Amino acid sequence: MGELGLGLQKIIKAAPSKALVIRINLVFLAFFLVIYASLLLRPSSSAYFQNAASLVRCSLRECHHKVEKGVKMEAVLEETEAMKPKRKRNLTMLEVPSFIDEIGGGVKIGMLNFEDEDYSEWEKHGETIPIHFQRVSELFEWKDLFPEWIDEEEEIDGPMCPEIPMPDFSKYDDLDLIVAKLPCEYPVDGWARDVFRLQVHLIVANLAVKKGKRDWNWRTKVVFLSKCRPMLEVFRCNDLVKQEGEWWYYEPEITRLEEKVSLPIGSCNLALPLWGQGNDEVFDVSKIQQATSAAKREAYVTVLHSSESYVCGAITLAQSLLKTGTNRDLILLLDRSITEPKRDALKAAGWLLRFIKRIRNPRAEKDILVLKNIDLLFHFPQMTATGNDIWIFNSGIMVVEPSNCTFKLLMNKRKEIFSYNGGDQGFLNEVFVWWHRLPRRVNFLKNFWANSTVETGLKSQLFAADPPKVYSIHYLGLKPWHCYRDYDCNWDIGDQRVYASDVAHQRWWKFYDAMDEKLQQQCGLTERRKIELDWDRKMAEKEGFQDEHWKINITDPRRKFLIN
Repeated sequence: MGELGLGLQKIIKAAPSKALVIRINLVFLAFFLVIYASLLLRPSSSAYFQNAASLVRCSLRECHHKVEKGVKMEAVLEETEAMKPKRKRNLTMLEVPSFIDEIGGGVKIGMLNFEDEDYSEWEKHGETIPIHFQRVSELFEWKDLFPEWIDEEEEIDGPMCPEIPMPDFSKYDDLDLIVAKLPCEYPVDGWARDVFRLQVHLIVANLAVKKGKRDWNWRTKVVFLSKCRPMLEVFRCNDLVKQEGEWWYYEPEITRLEEKVSLPIGSCNLALPLWGQGNDEVFDVSKIQQATSAAKREAYVTVLHSSESYVCGAITLAQSLLKTGTNRDLILLLDRSITEPKRDALKAAGWLLRFIKRIRNPRAEKDILVLKNIDLLFHFPQMTATGNDIWIFNSGIMVVEPSNCTFKLLMNKRKEIFSYNGGDQGFLNEVFVWWHRLPRRVNFLKNFWANSTVETGLKSQLFAADPPKVYSIHYLGLKPWHCYRDYDCNWDIGDQRVYASDVAHQRWWKFYDAMDEKLQQQCGLTERRKIELDWDRKMAEKEGFQDEHWKINITDPRRKFLIN
């Protein structure tokens, strides 16, 4: 029987029947289905399975990253309702600040981001209405909203922004008071650039605009609970009515908030587009120009202190602004180091002088030549500027709103804020982290970081265009009046050559030639500067720079008529 049994097994393996094959296949199929179902139902700690139920939203929700061949699109994962943290059973009783009594009773109160608090104490003042929203995904980073580079010229697909989830505002009635708890990770590094923190601010701002009841001054009431100050960029310092511990009570102007929430949510898109909807159709700025045609309490302001070597730059800036036909005041903030003759020249150029106590800033060297009228910038709120590096704006041209309250706040933060460049740009970027992007053409930097013939050709074309295609040229490196007019002296110094452009240099001197002769005299060369220029030419020759600018014969008449 043993041999017979072994023989039967061999026969079965060698020649199975159809029925047996079907049974075996069914068994294996059932086995795999069980395994597959168990894998799907089993919880996993991996990032993939945590987000398996998440919605990947594209089109207007992609994030931009600079890559070699264009724009890399990265979808932002937004967590579903199932992924939300569950409400805790043991809730913390939420106190009511004393100033709420002044608001009165019988009001409708929108409560935002208080899932872990019991706010029943607030019900004695009226009806409390929880505002439901989907928290932004932790995969959403600040750089997705504020990328270093965007497709401003729309050479590929054009710039786009990811979306921050918002409540369904249509579900809510008008609110007398909006109360929100702000996340604050201070003093953790980078705490101010928290997307969830921005989300709560923007939800409150949109609620105020869409559902907030207005008083006679067109203001509404907003209260924040936060251990760190709410964002100045959204809720202005001047609109703060009271502070009580970690409670902040604001009465913001609806028109200002409405303007801010109507703009892109970050620098991922332009606040002032360059192009319209059609092919090669320039964006129509006529409505903005019409809205900004009448001067209000607005002015162009710059700072000059410590050295008179930049008086010439201030003079050409004023003259270039006036040439565009602006009707705004030109205000120059200066200290007592600027001598009387120079002050007279500055006033003759068009500046209204206002003396200030100098705030030390070793990197305050802005020199800009305006080519087109930029009054339309007064249409935009604080902080509006062009991009610089990573999520940083350039402070060469920026829209700010003067405020004694904000000034005191900034002065109090001088010692606690680290400026990456030791100057105003680094400091302001740590205070105003949420800003609105202007196109590069508004503040066109004279640099050639890519060091390519394509970049040089494109920028040279823009520098020389007449009528102008850029609003202004921002002269980086050595300034035109600190060089001989024959060529850009940045060519003579190794680490300054990225700023060299003979086309931009000639553009500045063309404007200089059109100025009054008395103003031109403020742009002369000193004996010391002449010595430095000649020395740099010798060093350039020694280095053997192949462009051989150091060989150019100098004909600049200022070389013979030096100033003190």
